[in-house]
Formats: sequence, structure tokens, C-alpha cells
Amino acid sequence: MEASDFAIAVLETSALPQGVLSDVMRLFQQNYRDANTAYLEKNLGKLRHLALATARDGAVAGFALGESRVIDLPQLPGTNVRLAGLCCVGMDYRRHGLFGKLEAAALAANALPPKERFLSCGRTAHPASFRNFFANPAAVPHPGRQPSEWQRAVGTAIAAAYGSTGFDAETFVVKGSGVPIGWPVIEIEATADEWEMFKPVDRSNGDSLLGVAWQPTPPAGWLE
Repeated sequence: MEASDFAIAVLETSALPQGVLSDVMRLFQQNYRDANTAYLEKNLGKLRHLALATARDGAVAGFALGESRVIDLPQLPGTNVRLAGLCCVGMDYRRHGLFGKLEAAALAANALPPKERFLSCGRTAHPASFRNFFANPAAVPHPGRQPSEWQRAVGTAIAAAYGSTGFDAETFVVKGSGVPIGWPVIEIEATADEWEMFKPVDRSNGDSLLGVAWQPTPPAGWLE
């Protein structure tokens, strides 16, 4: 089974049919032990689009939240920003490329004006979901490098775009609500350096780590 074997539909989170909402909740609970459904309900209202994958037998296989916006960032007015959100794939449908396909569909749902670069963003609670940021040398935060003043200002603006309060610009940790999101039902493989990045993240508090990365290249002065 390949990603092409699934039908992908994109819906507005402001008007999800009850049946879709039930399927999304079920997948969320399947992906997390002690899943905090209140967290999911709250986040459904923060990002505009939900991509939904359906298998050939009609079963809902996965979903992803996301939204692309034009945002005036510090020193960078009118920046194309891709805000990736929660993504869950059913246990029977993993390792078929659905994670990437679902996120891409949610982020492509509204067309942005052509620009030479865009800022890719995401919030994660463990290193396995942060791997794409680790692979980008211009991503922030990054092992062995403290965020610059400009990077901290951009991180603060992106946290605000997500509606995230309690953002720590020094560590890029987004403080949670005091209860965990849930505990992912996956085996997390990460290096010591990758785990080090997540030391300030208190998963029992619902914390996450905000990551930002420019594509294809950062603006001049970003790494200075």
C-alpha cells in the first residue's frame, strides 16, 4: 500500500461534520495514551484546514492540521509562513508516506503569493517529530546554538500566530496547560544531542518545542 492508495480531502476546521470529528477524535486516541481530547478540540479552532486520508475500503486512515498565511515578521514583512499542526495516522496505515502527504495537503489548501522563500513551522513534544528541523542547519532551535535576538523575535511572532501562550524565546519551549497532551504510541529513536534539545520540555505539563526553518534558504543575516 502506497500513499497514492488513499483519497485526501481538505476541510475547513470551522465546519467539520460530526462524523469527521468523531473519526479525528478516534485517531487521536489511538495515537496517544491518555489522550487529552480537550487539547485537540482547542487546536481545531486555531488552524484553518484539516486534511483527511481515506483508504479504499472507506476507513479513515489519518488526518493533519495546518494553515499557510502571509505574516509580517520582525524585519520580514509579508512573509509566507506554513504552520503545521497535529498529524495522526492509524496504526494499520503507517509507513506509507501519509504523514508528509497529509501535512502537505493541509498547508497547500490556500494559495499564497509567490515568494523566494517561506518559513516552515511546527510544534512537537518529542525528537521523533522534530527530525526535519534537526536536518536543516538553518533551523531554530538547533543543537549547540543559542537563538539570536532576531530569531527569538521571529519565534515569538510564530508562537503568537499559533495562539500559543507561555512561549520561552530562549529555549523555544511552548508551555502547556498543566496537563499532558497524551503519550505517543510510537518508539522514539533519537540521538543524545536531539534529546538534549528537549530537556526543557515538560511533557507532563503539555509542553512542546517550537521549530522554524526557512525553505529553500534563510534570509541574509539569519545565522549571524
